[in-house]
Amino acid sequence: MTAFAHPPRWLISSVRPRPVWPREVTVPRSAAAVTRSPAAPVIDVQEVHKTYRIGDISVHALRGVSLRVPRGEYVAIMGSSGSGKSTLMNILGCLDGPTAGTYRLDGLDVRDLDEDTLADIRGRFIGCVFQSFNLVPRTRALANVELPMSYAGVSRTVRRERALAALGAVGLGDRVDHIPAELSGGQQQRVAIARALVTDPALILADEPTGNLDSASTEEVLGTLERLSDEGRTIVLITHEDEVARHARRVIRLRDGAILSDQRTQTTRGLA
Repeated sequence: MTAFAHPPRWLISSVRPRPVWPREVTVPRSAAAVTRSPAAPVIDVQEVHKTYRIGDISVHALRGVSLRVPRGEYVAIMGSSGSGKSTLMNILGCLDGPTAGTYRLDGLDVRDLDEDTLADIRGRFIGCVFQSFNLVPRTRALANVELPMSYAGVSRTVRRERALAALGAVGLGDRVDHIPAELSGGQQQRVAIARALVTDPALILADEPTGNLDSASTEEVLGTLERLSDEGRTIVLITHEDEVARHARRVIRLRDGAILSDQRTQTTRGLA
């Protein structure tokens, strides 16, 4: 597990010291304003290309990727090394932008937004779960979950109320006072999921969330994600494991920067 003496940079850069936005938000953009559309898909990617320049060489990481993820869907994105999976994840998480094409997140066109606005969008619209948990050591589970709201300027009373509710939602209501070292790997990842939930994001983006877990802990975490999906949460799971992907309701496979297949699947409770 990665240890942090201070809150990780991704979290600090994702949340500005201002109140958490209400659901009906209008995000300022250079000369105009873009308003969220509640009826829009959470993810709407159209003909997205991503090209990197390495000296005189152009590397085409994504080649015309198009996909839509409606509200409440649970999607797994798969692909081998070099397939474009990580590049697509970075674009979906507003950590990078496409070279061409469009990406609308919960109805917002995020093209050409400045970095401060993108940081606000990441903090408000996206809950991230990482392979390495990224919990702050020697800090109670409750405080770890409160952290995004602390940087957003939410009052202590509201922070505590929301964090307790989020920990209860992942089955850790009796572990609020435990530090990460006192928790199993599966419990630590569930704390990380609670932290991702606490701002009520439009999208939960889980990057290899079971990569550091044993089979029992993997089942715990996947069961938690399934329950959240059943409650209507929109989840995008990045994985290279078929056993993990089959827990999603839809599996998208990438190869050479393009979508190879996009199929519905029947979820299976537990691992074979």
